[in-house]
Formats: sequence, structure tokens, C-alpha cells
Amino acid sequence: MDKGTPSLLVTALVALVFGFAGAGLWNWSGMGNPAVEAYLLDNPEILPKMAEELQRRDAEKRLGAVDAEVKAPFPGAILGNPNGSVVLVEFTDYGCTYCRKSVEDVQALVAANPDLKVVIREWPIFQGSDGPARMALAAAKQGKFEAFHNAMFAAGSTSPEAVEAAAKAAGLDMVAANEFAASREAEFELMKNRSLAQQLGFDGTPAWVAGDRLIYGAVGRAELSEALASAKES
Repeated sequence: MDKGTPSLLVTALVALVFGFAGAGLWNWSGMGNPAVEAYLLDNPEILPKMAEELQRRDAEKRLGAVDAEVKAPFPGAILGNPNGSVVLVEFTDYGCTYCRKSVEDVQALVAANPDLKVVIREWPIFQGSDGPARMALAAAKQGKFEAFHNAMFAAGSTSPEAVEAAAKAAGLDMVAANEFAASREAEFELMKNRSLAQQLGFDGTPAWVAGDRLIYGAVGRAELSEALASAKES
């Protein structure tokens, strides 16, 4: 974090103060306004709430530009109910330990909510993850995504041998699968997912979209469930 960041954060937080309290509360004359400074010093507990609100508004703005696209799955790359009205998006990588740990959380959420559609966006960021990501898309094309997805994570490896074993365990037509994995369509999907992740401000996997919330990391099923419940109510 550079030295200028704190002042930028304060500026943004003060701007939120005006958003919450109304522009007419103070006669604003810059960051040196003693009334604003006194208010913030007398009410420091408001700062974390303001920071949280700032992050929420920023996430909402970023997601708003790509919401429909990010929630539209690659054909077949879905867990749970393909027609579900409650949508959870996961950006994942088969070489990611935390993604592997999140598999049980997603399975539990699907089991608990028959209306849940989990859109999986393949985002290979670790070395060796490109191959299994492409094969996962090939599995989706053949209607066997979930079987490959689970087998691949269970393997605990992204080696070519592990990818082939998971593909065979899922019952893929290997000739067609290998052909698709090398196709421009597969390449385009991975490029699109990378672009979407960057636009959303994600810098690692797993990363999630639930309603208008962006969630970073392996947060566990409780937080994901709460986010989905909030999205369903809104």
C-alpha cells in the first residue's frame, strides 16, 4: 500500500459522510473543515461502517457492468439446478487448494437448496491448471461437467495423467474432448473468464458472486449461505 492510500480512503469516507448526512450538514470548504474533522473524531465508530458501505457500493458498481454476462454460464458448466432462480457464481482453479476445500461447501449448499444454480467459471491462474480447465469445458460440452469437476478436484493433481484419468472416470469421449480442449472456443471462454475476474476486481481463487455481493476467498458455507439468502430476499 502506498503512502497516499490513507488520505484517499479518508477522502472517500468523508464523501460518504456527506452522502449519509446530507450535503447541507456542513459548509464544506475542503479536507481541513474543522466541523468534519471534529465529527469524525467524536464518532470514530462510523468509519468501519463507512468503509464497508464504500466497498459495497464499489462492488455493486463493478458488478453492474457485467452482471448478466458473469451469471450466464458456459453451456453445461453448472452445478445444482440448471433452471434455479438463486445463482451463485464461482471462479475456480483446479490447482487451487482453497478451491478444493470449497467443493464440500458448494455441495452442501446445493443439497440444502434445490433452487440453487452454481455457475462455474474456469479461471486457471496456477501453473498447470490450463489443461484441466480446458477439459472441464469439454466435459460441459458433453453434459458431464459435474462428474469431471468432482473427479478432478478429488485427484489432487493437475498433471496430464490426472486430467486424463478424471476425464475417463467422467465417461468422456476422449477424442472429442481433446479436440474441443484445443479449440478456439475453449480459449475464448478462458479469456472471457479472466477478463470478467479482472473487471470484478478479483485477484485469486476461489472468488464468488452472490446477488450483488462479491466475495473473496474460501469463506465457508455459512457466509455463502447468508449471501445467497440476502440475494434471494432482495
